[in-house]
Amino acid sequence: MPVDTAQSPLAGLPQEPGVDKPDPILVVDRMRKAFGGLMAVDVHRVSIQRGLITALIGPNGAGKTTFFNLLTGFDQPDSGTAVFDGKDVSGVSPFRLANMGMVRTFQLTKSLTRLSVMENMKLGAKGQVGEAFLRAFLPLIWRGQEREIEARAEDLLARFRLSHMRDEYAGTLSGGQRKLLEMARALMAEPGLVMLDEPMAGVNPALTQSLLEHVKSLRTQGITIVFVEHDMDVVRDISDWVVVMSEGRVIAEGPPDAIGQDPAVIDAYLGAHHDAPIGEEQEEQQLAEIEAAEAERSEPGSEL
Repeated sequence: MPVDTAQSPLAGLPQEPGVDKPDPILVVDRMRKAFGGLMAVDVHRVSIQRGLITALIGPNGAGKTTFFNLLTGFDQPDSGTAVFDGKDVSGVSPFRLANMGMVRTFQLTKSLTRLSVMENMKLGAKGQVGEAFLRAFLPLIWRGQEREIEARAEDLLARFRLSHMRDEYAGTLSGGQRKLLEMARALMAEPGLVMLDEPMAGVNPALTQSLLEHVKSLRTQGITIVFVEHDMDVVRDISDWVVVMSEGRVIAEGPPDAIGQDPAVIDAYLGAHHDAPIGEEQEEQQLAEIEAAEAERSEPGSEL
C-alpha cells in the first residue's frame, strides 16, 4: 500500500505541476526535446521525492517514454538540466548513471538470452575488479569479490523466486520471469533510484501480484522508484505520488486518489468537455447535419 497520506513527507504539498518536494533525489529543470518540428518533451520542472514510489502516467503520445529515456541517458535533451542526488547528470551516459546509483528496466526486457540467469545477475554488479583487461588474468585479485557478488545474486534470486532457474539460459524464461530477472539484476547495482518502464506490461496475472509486492518491498529498503504505467489500478495500489504528462508537458501532480478527480487529467485522457451538455444551437446543428446525410442517402443513385 502507498505511504499513509497523513504521515507522508508529501502531505500538505500543493497539488500542482512542478511543486518542489522536501527531499528530492532527482530534480529536472526546463528539459526540452524535439524531433524535427515535434516538441516531444517540454517539462518546466519535476522533482522526485526520495524513498517513495512515483508513477509517471499519461495518454498515448504524451511523451512519457521520451522523458524516461532523457532521464536515464538513453536520449539527450536539447536543453535543460537533471540533478541526481545533488549532482548534475545532464548528458551523462547510462552506464555512468548506473554507477552513480540510477538504474532502469525496460518495457521489452534486455536480458542476455544466451547467458545463464546467474551470469546475467553477476553482470549487474558494479565496480568489479576483474573487469580490467590485465587484472582478468590475475584471479587472486578478484576471486574474493566474485564470491561476494555471487552470494548477493543468490540472495536476490531466492527473493524473486528464481533460484531454480539460476543455471538456465535467460532465453528460456517466460516473459514474467524475465521481468523479475531484470528487476533483480538492477538491484545488483545497489541503486538509490530505480526507473521501471511499464513493469507490468505483458505479465500474466499470476506474476503481476508478485511483481507488485517486489516493487513495494523496494520502498521499505529506502530505494526510490519511478515507474511508467498505464494500468490505473496498479498506480493506485503502489504509488505515493503521481506525475501526469500530456503532449510533452506535466499537467498535474498529486497523490493517486486525487489525480483521478483532476479535471485536467480527465480532459487529457478523455478529451475536453467530453461529458459537458451541448447547447440548443449545437443540438440544432447536429440534427440538421443528420437530416442532410439521411436525405443524401435517400436520393436516387446514392447507393451506386
